[in-house]
Amino acid sequence: MADTSLLAGPALRRLRKREGLTQAAMAATLGISPSYLNLIERNQRPLSARVLVQVIERFDFDPRTLREDEAIGGVDGLARRLADERFADLGIDRDEVSELLAAAPQAAAAFARLYDRSGQETGGINDSLIASRREIERWRNHFADLDHAAEDLADELRLSHSDLGAALTERLRDKHQLTVRILPLDVMPDWLRRLDLHARQLQLSEMLDRSSRNFQIAAQLVALEQREAISRLVAGAQLDDAASRQLFERHLTAYFAAALLMPYGRFLRACEQTGYDFLVLQRRFGVSFEQLAHRLTTMQRVGQRGLPFFMARLDRAGQFSKRFSGASGATLLESEATCPLWVAHMAFERRGDLCVQPVMVEGADSGPAHWLTFARTVDAIGAGDDARFVIVLGVETRFGSQMAAAKGVSLDPKAAEPIGLGCARCYREGCRQRSLPPRGAPLRIDRVTRGVTPFEFNPLRDH
Repeated sequence: MADTSLLAGPALRRLRKREGLTQAAMAATLGISPSYLNLIERNQRPLSARVLVQVIERFDFDPRTLREDEAIGGVDGLARRLADERFADLGIDRDEVSELLAAAPQAAAAFARLYDRSGQETGGINDSLIASRREIERWRNHFADLDHAAEDLADELRLSHSDLGAALTERLRDKHQLTVRILPLDVMPDWLRRLDLHARQLQLSEMLDRSSRNFQIAAQLVALEQREAISRLVAGAQLDDAASRQLFERHLTAYFAAALLMPYGRFLRACEQTGYDFLVLQRRFGVSFEQLAHRLTTMQRVGQRGLPFFMARLDRAGQFSKRFSGASGATLLESEATCPLWVAHMAFERRGDLCVQPVMVEGADSGPAHWLTFARTVDAIGAGDDARFVIVLGVETRFGSQMAAAKGVSLDPKAAEPIGLGCARCYREGCRQRSLPPRGAPLRIDRVTRGVTPFEFNPLRDH
């Protein structure tokens, strides 16, 4: 463990009880006083590195159990679950969440497990998708080993060809005896990519643009050359069913492909040099806006961190088909309903334009409330104009001064658009866009007057 101190009282107490030791007996074994051990177990003193080493050596202790909270996403993950509208009247704040996780991590994990299995965390989406997303969240969508391996491979490919797309094609041919063939839509009406080992071909749909074509070639190369590294990560996740393992594997394959197209060091330098200019970054690395948005959520290498973005993809009904919080701590993505005042909805009417909106999130007690958000439409891959989504990027407004896209945008909290986590979880009064009353708030019905909003209510004490 790299930490010099750690609050780990419950884990140490469970270990002592498992060994059948009194506090005095365990303290003697560790070379500390019983009173000091008592304070450690009550989380009133940290477990120092020296004592941790003693615990590992004397009791064959696995230090990974001290990070049990990571399995549920830490404080952010637990706070997100407790932000559910069913608990709105309890007024649980972030400090209480931290205290619960520190004092009773197993009880917190049990609650998270029950909550997740109820299907409520993602609005009834199947368990496999929930499990896969939870594992990505546990890693905060940053897989350091994959990033380093992708950088090495990208450097190797650049030595063979300056055009990365051509280098990828050449690699497939020389190392795997596979040629890339572009097939017409009537031959591949339902596929973007198909590996035909009999013909020794990677077949791609003609509907893919250049950036998507390169990504699909990269993804196939990853599947062939990084199977072992990805399989280790999937096995370590200990996911219960085949579908969740396959979903997680697919995410890791796409992660590596993006890291190959946008190698960590070069990409971060370009971000910082251009002020995270989205258009310049797209052109420089030959990627789509959606690919770029994915990559921006992953920049969390120790000592080389990028800005902590979140990213989501929405359809016209406001439903999420992708959402990655990364290291942002955003709770904005965790409601199943989205606010119609959010720029994500307005972007559908401004196809191809980058729409910028600072927002202040109502009810964001468990995380930052003031965000700078960017939204832009994208067409579904290979679908032409038949399907369209909006990609949203967000970062805390305090980082806005570092971004080219925020030039001329007021970062004053007073200038932010107030939005909610969907009407049922929003307690802001006087909103003419409201379609539902807030959950738990008593309705106020007046026979004499009729207000400008469809629902009037008495605000809850905690709001």
